[in-house]
Amino acid sequence: MLTYVTTNPGKVREAESYLRDGSVKRLEYDYPEIQSPDLAPIAAHGAREAYRHAGDPVLVDDAGLFIEGLDGFPGPYSSYVEDTLGVEGVHAIASDLDDRRASFRCVLAYCDGDDFDASPDPIDREDRNAAAAAGPDAETADRPLPVKLFEGYVPGTIVSPRGDGGFGYDPIFEHDGTTFAEMDTERKNAVSHRGRALAKFAEWFAER
Repeated sequence: MLTYVTTNPGKVREAESYLRDGSVKRLEYDYPEIQSPDLAPIAAHGAREAYRHAGDPVLVDDAGLFIEGLDGFPGPYSSYVEDTLGVEGVHAIASDLDDRRASFRCVLAYCDGDDFDASPDPIDREDRNAAAAAGPDAETADRPLPVKLFEGYVPGTIVSPRGDGGFGYDPIFEHDGTTFAEMDTERKNAVSHRGRALAKFAEWFAER
């Protein structure tokens, strides 16, 4: 059984569409998030914290909207920006840009407490330095837990809000002529950043 650490039941249903029904359970756990301009370290840290809490194989994700003309903003801070500026506020800022290209990105982080070859980089630089300093005879509890990362990416453009579906930034994110809020769940999951990351994870996890 795989534990998906999230407050969103929809993520579990999406994960099961790539794995199998009943193979994923949801856990609401408010792990401490580190601050980083990149999604990967945030997701990796969350997976380690969640595994230590749950004691079972866990999957954690971190995702965000990256706007090219704003140097990737709001990126990892997307949830906070949505809560403070709102989707309309982000659209207002982006509507004045010459470059309104954007992307949704997601990083899934898997941790089960075991050693495994991981790529991309499974251990934050600070953790690797700590592990090297601890030496090969250090207690397992003091060594960093390996994390496997899977990234999903979908390109798009920031547009005026359209559509009644989805959530978050979906109404202002257009992909292939349609906003995510105009897509039904099946179509959105087929092209979404999280779906693409889940497809990579499912292929790897089937052999795990």
